[in-house]
Amino acid sequence: MSKRFASLTLLLLCFVIDAAAQDSSSLTLDLLAARNGLPTIKTAGDWEARKAHVLEKMQMVMGPLPKPEVPIPLGLEVLERKQLPFAQRWKVRYHTDDAKFWVHAWLFLPSVQTKTSPAVLCLHQTTKIGKDEPAGLGGKNNLHYAYELAEEGFVTLAPDYPSFGESLDYNFDEDDYVSGTMKAIYDNTRAVDLLQSLPQVNKDQIGCIGHSLGGHNTMFTAAFEPRIKAMVSCCGFTRFHKYYGGNLKGWASSRYMPRISTVYDSNPDRVPFDFPEIIGAFAPRRFLTVSPLHDQNFDVSGVKDSMTAAAAVYGLFNASDHLQAIYPDCEHDFPSDARKVAYEFLRMSLSN
Repeated sequence: MSKRFASLTLLLLCFVIDAAAQDSSSLTLDLLAARNGLPTIKTAGDWEARKAHVLEKMQMVMGPLPKPEVPIPLGLEVLERKQLPFAQRWKVRYHTDDAKFWVHAWLFLPSVQTKTSPAVLCLHQTTKIGKDEPAGLGGKNNLHYAYELAEEGFVTLAPDYPSFGESLDYNFDEDDYVSGTMKAIYDNTRAVDLLQSLPQVNKDQIGCIGHSLGGHNTMFTAAFEPRIKAMVSCCGFTRFHKYYGGNLKGWASSRYMPRISTVYDSNPDRVPFDFPEIIGAFAPRRFLTVSPLHDQNFDVSGVKDSMTAAAAVYGLFNASDHLQAIYPDCEHDFPSDARKVAYEFLRMSLSN
């Protein structure tokens, strides 16, 4: 697979902007406008202050990001090992926020390494088998990205999201988090701790990829986790106003953000953040969205609106080429050609 991917070029990583869209223009102006005592955004420095404001608003909905002075020890345990032709596959478990609770994950370590390797956190979609799907142990063939990236020489880690895989019985009502989203974000920051602890990993070259649930899990995590240098979100988002006509009920379960319903009435006019701001918060880090033209979950026009608005922020950092998108002609999927682009994007983004 690596020989086919090596022939890809930057020409495939085209950022398509619908600059004529009225929604996009108004969103751009709104993203840069003065608000709540913060100035109009004119410089990268101005945006840094706004970014803190964006993260604050996200935590109003998701709950606070835990910031323990001393995180609990990961206590990494290897439960099983299997030698594949290109890598060792380890089933592991580790602690994130509770010494009595384990997160289970698949870890792939390249068989041949002459130096430390870049690593990619691989987040699964909504599927009962959780981590097994990106690890290539079931589910859809198009979503085996932890396995395929390991074939490409990356260290990859695919953990379970709470309430999937080996945490099917996870009870969100019994934890200390306001939202399942924030629980997952914190688990993922500890996954980055784990990756950085491995001698096989280049600690400065860590990326994240995910499809659907994994797509927005990638985005939410990266907003709070600056150690993630490059992100790929497939079928992961659209503007709240274009999510099923503005009906945000799907975002309000305990697995996601209950306050969207209980505090903000599932009304996109009231939710204090949206995806253009989240993407802007990544700047100048590298972000690729794979957003199919016929995705019925996440309206592609809302993706283009968001990307156009966020492009104005990336321009402040002289990093416009770090913000990229492809729009496959398919439904809610991660087809082969799109995965090739995504893997080459991660390779180039994590190579220096």
